[in-house]
Amino acid sequence: MFFPASKVIYFLITPSNLFIFTVLAGLLLSATTRLRRTGTGLATLGALGLALGGLAPLSEALLLPLEQRFAPFPADAPAPAGIIVLGGAVEAGLSEARDQVVVNDAGERPIYLAELARRFPGARLVFSGGSGFIGGGVAEADVISRQADVIGVPRTRLILENRSRNTYENAAFTAALVQPKPGERWLLVTSAWHMPRAIGCFRQAGFTVDAFPVDYRTRGWSDLTRVNGFASDGLLQLDLAVKEWVGLAAYRWSGYTPDWLPGPEPAPAPGSASR
Repeated sequence: MFFPASKVIYFLITPSNLFIFTVLAGLLLSATTRLRRTGTGLATLGALGLALGGLAPLSEALLLPLEQRFAPFPADAPAPAGIIVLGGAVEAGLSEARDQVVVNDAGERPIYLAELARRFPGARLVFSGGSGFIGGGVAEADVISRQADVIGVPRTRLILENRSRNTYENAAFTAALVQPKPGERWLLVTSAWHMPRAIGCFRQAGFTVDAFPVDYRTRGWSDLTRVNGFASDGLLQLDLAVKEWVGLAAYRWSGYTPDWLPGPEPAPAPGSASR
């Protein structure tokens, strides 16, 4: 029930949808009832939400705490035992229909799968991504399997997890599939704004991973002083940010993550035994 319920609830509370529904409800009240003042207030509230959400740096204020939570992966870090890349970047239906890789705004995920495969030739490569649609569909992992040569990933090295529908299942199914050994270092590649929830899910699954954040949507804290040139851009980012914060709360309440906002694990105290 969690998966279909999350889709329906998110559709209803997505800020851009909610603002539009508020405007329409206000106009309907004003035109068809005696509650004209209430209707006008609702319509004004919805229009103000669209304007502020689209033009003001509201989305940046919500995204920055997520994207700044984990530092970029050090360039001089030792080679990991394996690399896990989460789905969410491949438009599986379009890719299937057009017989080529079609990516969305998170396209850095498969790009860095290829880069890390080249950089760490001995690491195991895992791509975790099924279908995110209710009722099923083409799995992202299956598209990646067929188009591995196009994105520059050796197909013979790929370990594919094609059943997961959300981040919780990414972690649970991947942990069961690869069964990491104690002491192994694995990298987790996903969008910077999605990294806290993803790290939390993997920790809850008993799988210790290091963050390799990609797909940044902000440049840094200076973005709080900027305004958006296009309202559509701001609303797109706001929808994304609200979805992620709601997802963090829902996952914590459901027991899918150990913390409200998972972050880096504290460094061990001097002289303490390493895990």
